Amino acid sequence: MVLNNNIFETIRMIEKEKLDIRTITMGISLLDCIDSSGKNACRKIYDKITGYARNLVKVGDEIENEFGIPIINKRIAVTPIALIASASGEDHYGEFAKALDEAAKEVGVNFIGGFSALVHKGFAKGDKTLIKSIPQALNETERVCSSVNVANTKAGINMDAVKLMGKIIKETAYLTRERDSLGCAKLVVFANSVDDNPFMAGAYHGIGEPEVVINVGVSGPGVVKCALEKVKGEPLHVVAENIKKTAFKITRAGQLVGNEVSKRLNVPFGILDLSLAPTPEIGDSVARILEEIGLEACGAHGTTAALALLNDAVKKGGIMASSSVGGLSGAFIPVSEDEGMIQAAKSGALTFDKLEAMTSVCSVGLDMIAIPGDTSESTISAIIADEAAIGVINNKTTAVRVIPVYGKTVGDTAEFGGLLGYAPIMPVNPFSAEEFINRGGRIPTPVHSFKN
Repeated sequence: MVLNNNIFETIRMIEKEKLDIRTITMGISLLDCIDSSGKNACRKIYDKITGYARNLVKVGDEIENEFGIPIINKRIAVTPIALIASASGEDHYGEFAKALDEAAKEVGVNFIGGFSALVHKGFAKGDKTLIKSIPQALNETERVCSSVNVANTKAGINMDAVKLMGKIIKETAYLTRERDSLGCAKLVVFANSVDDNPFMAGAYHGIGEPEVVINVGVSGPGVVKCALEKVKGEPLHVVAENIKKTAFKITRAGQLVGNEVSKRLNVPFGILDLSLAPTPEIGDSVARILEEIGLEACGAHGTTAALALLNDAVKKGGIMASSSVGGLSGAFIPVSEDEGMIQAAKSGALTFDKLEAMTSVCSVGLDMIAIPGDTSESTISAIIADEAAIGVINNKTTAVRVIPVYGKTVGDTAEFGGLLGYAPIMPVNPFSAEEFINRGGRIPTPVHSFKN
């Protein structure tokens, strides 16, 4: 009887409450693809990805059909390309991006992450070349995602990299201006990035990871909201307990899928990222969870506290359900990808500054926020610096994925399509931080980083 109840409950979560496996992401090491010839390296990269991932989509589809659990995306993450391409001596890495894109198309995944550089303490050979290649690469490819880690708690903040990324984001916005600057939706700037994140645009395969691995990202904002509807008016510790129990159930579903994908592909199972990743569909929103907890609108005073409760309870429930919880795990707040966030931003309840405050307690950071196309490079860099500081001081992952939509301003709407959704253009602070950004250098490590 208990087993039957669990089965029926899972079916209800899938059919009525939008439970899904958001992504199965295959991580692939490209370290053995390093070659002094860029052409040879690109060929090796294509061959290795298409070899390992040739059955990834097929197996994902089979499991979805057999188990009845939707698997929305199948993706690939690779070793940061700056590490691979630097030996080639090429002065632009566009061909490497094209090799990734062609491989992704061949195996049928929707995104491939890893056109990335790790520059939190400085620029190694190839890092600047990759970063300067990002705008063209994201303009000329369809499925490639890019990330740059500019800070961590042990190294501090590389402000030269922060300044450079403001320029790169503006260039990417301009080159993809005919598509509402869509290229910026595939570019994220990190502090304390993690090696095993299965979610895009920030996924890459860290150098400490296995040769090949399967990481799973599971999502269920709708399930959590429906569970909270049953405890209306109850004290907040009851709310937290309810979220924990729900996260436990969601995690078990993800564990089942991850183990099965791993077995069928004969690839090790890595981590399960339990992140409440919303979509633009009604009923699949993190903002609506916060409102169910008791806020009139997401962004009202109390939002940060409610989000902290949610994020912590999700993590507690997940780690009780699986010993493989990793990645980011918690709650994402991407504005354009969350129906409730979109409406809160439109109404004025949710502001840019409030979003920044929320990032101190959520899984990642300022995510999928459309801003005026004439926002300056230095202002974008300052936004990155603020977010990096939150990550470095609090020893957590933070990120910035802002989209200065070329030709649009406050009052307009940017359309990105699919899971990327749409977003109102949000105002940014009009006062300048140019002198601060132009200082460059490095913001030193915080005192609590000296733990050895």
